[in-house]
Amino acid sequence: MILGVIPARLNSTRFPNKIIFPLNGKPIIEHVYEKAIQSKLLSKVVVAIDSETTKESINCLNIVMTSDKHQSGTDRVAEVSENYDCDIVINIQGDEPGIDPDLIDKLITLFDDPKVEMASVASTDLHKHDFTNDNVVKVNLDNENNAISFVRNNIDPEQIYYRHIGIYAYRKKTLNFFTSLDQSENEKKHSLEQLRALDNNIAIKLLISDFNHRSIDTKEDLKNYEN
Repeated sequence: MILGVIPARLNSTRFPNKIIFPLNGKPIIEHVYEKAIQSKLLSKVVVAIDSETTKESINCLNIVMTSDKHQSGTDRVAEVSENYDCDIVINIQGDEPGIDPDLIDKLITLFDDPKVEMASVASTDLHKHDFTNDNVVKVNLDNENNAISFVRNNIDPEQIYYRHIGIYAYRKKTLNFFTSLDQSENEKKHSLEQLRALDNNIAIKLLISDFNHRSIDTKEDLKNYEN
């Protein structure tokens, strides 16, 4: 079984109540859910919420209430996955209303390689102004498309970077191991939980894509999606 989980924390710092903010007539997270359920390879898609306010504000078929004490979306995903007999778990960000179901499926196919334990997406859609935008996470890769590092700033001019798309895929045992680890110093310093994986020798395979949609980090980002 391949489980898709959309972690839905209500109180985001930069954009409070972001996931339930209306976009083209429905909450942002509903757009994500409707895209995710179009995946051909996901067996089930669950929205993992932490607030009754969210529950009352959205219209999604599969909603699970989770703890409001989690430090990250991955911890929330792991809580949900414990209730399912799944082999692979996909963490789909709740602020990516433009997520492509085909991109999800291509990410899943990376696990046809038994050596892949964790995977994500790197986009060639990276512009000059993105290099000075801390909200845009950049990733550089080795020759086998495994992540070398993820950065917000301090770009190495000798490296080639891609724009990191915040969708993660794990084998369930890897997800459980990841969430059992303490936050690494790099993770806390840069507010990037994927650095916990690299700091603990968990390789992250990247799917290279030309995906050009952007996540919604602030209210200003809504203009990229409004009709």
